[in-house]
Amino acid sequence: MTRKVIYSMNVSLDGYIVGPDGTFDWSEPDEEVFRHFTDELRQTDVHLMGRRLYETMLYWETADQDPSLDEPGREWTALWKALPKVVFSTTLSAVEGNARLASGGLAAEIERLRAEPGGGEIAIGGATLAAEAAASDLIDEYRAMVHPVLVGGGVPFFPRHERRVDLELVETRTFGSNVVHLRHRVLR
Repeated sequence: MTRKVIYSMNVSLDGYIVGPDGTFDWSEPDEEVFRHFTDELRQTDVHLMGRRLYETMLYWETADQDPSLDEPGREWTALWKALPKVVFSTTLSAVEGNARLASGGLAAEIERLRAEPGGGEIAIGGATLAAEAAASDLIDEYRAMVHPVLVGGGVPFFPRHERRVDLELVETRTFGSNVVHLRHRVLR
């Protein structure tokens, strides 16, 4: 069975992962949403990300040293630290934790990872990297955690290119915080 490539991120109702001011504080998960992301992480074998997301997620490499971190945060941290990560960057010369800099292109990396044994998912994070994967038809599922906010611009969740992609709705879930999870499979 071929490993699936999953693009899963928080998104505003108007389609942005980061607002025009560069912030994403509106996507702070409550306990229920955080548990969902933890469960999703358990299904992941490797996470591909660009430099900006890598730098944002660096906190979790040492979060277990924070005495104020709660038990769900400790669980997430343990999963995140153990998870292999591949960082795509032209400006970084080194990465920390269980991460490595990609040595080749995105398509070649995904092809190599899909050929490896294992049934876990290949997660892809960051709009720029996801747009590149989408343009090459490498994404198998889109998972949008839609937050009830309009941010008015910023970094879009979906790539802005003229290409039709037919999707099948696989799952929906509404959380107590009115966040809605939408999971769509790409029809090929």
